Amino acid sequence: MKKTADAVIIGGGVNGVSIAYNLAKRGLTNICVLERNFLASGATGRCGAGVRAQWGTEMNLRMSMASVRMFENMNEELDYDDDIEFNQGGYLLLAYTEAGWEQFKKNVALQKAHGLQVELLTPAEAKEVVPHLNTEQLLGATYCPTDGHCNPFKVTDAYAKAARRLGVEIYTNTTVTGIERDGDRIQGVHTDRGYVSTPVVVNAAGGWSQDVAAMVGLEIPTHSERHQILITEPVEPMQRPMVMSFHHNLYCQQTPHGSFIMGLGDPTEKPGYNMEASWQFLEEMAEKITWLLPPLRHIRVVRQWAGLYNMTPDRTPILGPVEEVPGFYLACGFSGHGFMIAPMVGVLLAQSILGQKTEIPIEPMSLGRFARGELFREPSVV
Repeated sequence: MKKTADAVIIGGGVNGVSIAYNLAKRGLTNICVLERNFLASGATGRCGAGVRAQWGTEMNLRMSMASVRMFENMNEELDYDDDIEFNQGGYLLLAYTEAGWEQFKKNVALQKAHGLQVELLTPAEAKEVVPHLNTEQLLGATYCPTDGHCNPFKVTDAYAKAARRLGVEIYTNTTVTGIERDGDRIQGVHTDRGYVSTPVVVNAAGGWSQDVAAMVGLEIPTHSERHQILITEPVEPMQRPMVMSFHHNLYCQQTPHGSFIMGLGDPTEKPGYNMEASWQFLEEMAEKITWLLPPLRHIRVVRQWAGLYNMTPDRTPILGPVEEVPGFYLACGFSGHGFMIAPMVGVLLAQSILGQKTEIPIEPMSLGRFARGELFREPSVV
C-alpha cells in the first residue's frame, strides 16, 4: 500500500470512485481509495439503478440534471471499454392525493424553470405512456422522458478504470480502523493493511458514514435503514418508463434485459444495519404492484435483496468540508439517490477539495446547514 497520499477516499462505491476520478482529472493523482469489500459492494450494487431529475428541491434538481448529461456521455468521457447501459425510458410519477398532486404542480414549475423536459399528465395520458397501468384512484402524473436506468456496477467500473489510468490506487478488502489527527487537522488513516499519511480524507462510506465520522470525533445527523428490492424473470419488452408512486412508496422499472426490478420503502423501518431480505416485503410488494400494474401478476420473482439508505433529516446529501475538522470532507447521507447524482458529486467534491469554485454552490449542502436550520426537505423520496 501507499505510505503517503494527497487524499484518501473511504468507500469504494460509485461516489468514492467518481470523486477519485475527478480529483485525478484535475491533477491530484496521488490518491488512494479504500474499500473494505469489493467495489460497489454496498449501496451502489444494491440500488434500484434509476436515474431521474424529477425532484422537489432546486439543489437535487440541479445536481440530477447535470448528472443525467454526464451519464449520456459517460462511455466517451471515461473512454470505457464496455457500456454503462444508460437507457432513457423516462420516469412516470403518480399522484393519488390532492396534496400529492399540488406538490407535483410545484415540482414541475420548478423543473421547467430550470429547463427540464417534463409534463403534467391526466390519468388518461398516463395510461398512454404505460398502457397496462391501473388508473383507478389516480389523480394525475408527471413524466420526464430523459430520466432512465443505468448499470451501477458498470458505472462504478468505468470510473474506477479511468481513475486508475490517471494514477489512482484503489485498495479493496481493506478496512479502515481509525483516522489520526494532530489537533484539529487530519494526519492519516489507519487500516488493517497499514498506515497512510494524508492531509485529506473523504468520507464516502455510504451506510457507515456515521461510523467513519465518529473516528474523528464528529457526530453527523445520518442514519442507515434497510430498503428492499426484487427482480423478476425476463419477459418481452412492455414498459419503458420507471413507474413510481410516493403514495405507495414504490418504484418499478423494466430493464433492457427484460426483467422487472422494483423496490418498496417501509416507513416503519428502524435505523440500523440490517440487510436481510424478508417475506413481508415480498408479500407487500406483490400485493401493491399487481394492483398498480396488473399484468405483472403472471411474472415470476427470481430473487430479492436489501441495501442501506444513508438518511439525513431533510433527505438531501451532506457534501463538502467540515469546518471543525480541516481536511475532512463528507459525501454521504444520499437518502436513496446517491447513484443517480454521483457524476456531479464527484465534480463538486473535487472542486471543493482543490479550492476551486464549484459548478453548483456546495455550501448549502454542508454539515453546517443543520446547525443553521437551513434544511431542504426533499418531498420526492421513496
